[in-house]
Amino acid sequence: MAQQATSTSNGRAGGAGTTSTTSTGTGGAAAGPVKSAARALDLLDEIAANGPGTQLQLSTRLSIPKSSLHALLRTMTDRGWLQTDPTGSIYQLGIRSLVVSSAYLSGDPVLARAQGIMDEIASATEETVNLGRLAGADVIYTAKRESLHPLRMHTPVGRRLPAYSTALGRAILAEHSREAREALVPDEIAAFTAKTVTDRDAVLTIIDDAERLGYASESDESCIGVRCFGVALPFARPVQDGISVAVPISRLTPEREDHIVETLLSIRARLSAEHDNSFVR
Repeated sequence: MAQQATSTSNGRAGGAGTTSTTSTGTGGAAAGPVKSAARALDLLDEIAANGPGTQLQLSTRLSIPKSSLHALLRTMTDRGWLQTDPTGSIYQLGIRSLVVSSAYLSGDPVLARAQGIMDEIASATEETVNLGRLAGADVIYTAKRESLHPLRMHTPVGRRLPAYSTALGRAILAEHSREAREALVPDEIAAFTAKTVTDRDAVLTIIDDAERLGYASESDESCIGVRCFGVALPFARPVQDGISVAVPISRLTPEREDHIVETLLSIRARLSAEHDNSFVR
């Protein structure tokens, strides 16, 4: 999902419609993004979000002329940011993308701090545990512990979902001001599944309830047949990270639901007491 754009013609930050760099009247730094760099980043974002594609498909998806895209694809493939399938016609992310993302994951202090917390929750609940971070109006999943049971929720690390339609995201938003919440919940909400709550006022009320309860939940809204419970992690101000437990509804009893919620609230309370306004970042 595209984040809010700055001076673009196609809704992407620094996309095909972005003008080239200009100088300020006082001889200062450039006032706008570099067009070629913006296109390279748009290309990585597009493939990460919507999957591999041919040169023609990517040209259409990015609104970049095919002739302009050709040299960019060749350069990024030569540098390892992209790679092609055996036919040489379909472009996908390359090994350099993995190297950089791995460096990010290994160097982030919140991810390092949350590893033990995720292990603790996974051990207590025996269900899938997800860690995520707010990015614009979305959450990006940054770490995961798989359920011990055969039925699992498909939320790979790097997946991006609307914050306002996920338990983890709602828990994070509940820690923000009313003004910030309203800015991050769009007037028109697209249904991710048939059960997604699409009424804006109803979504804001759900987030208000999460603030009051200390946790958020959702059923079938991001994955049919799965119920999720989430809490925010007090590692920054404003809060950016949250953790959730995902459970197939078929094996969720009232007793298990109470146990999961109590586990998450206990973790949240302990972390809040430990940090007491002293945050990781």
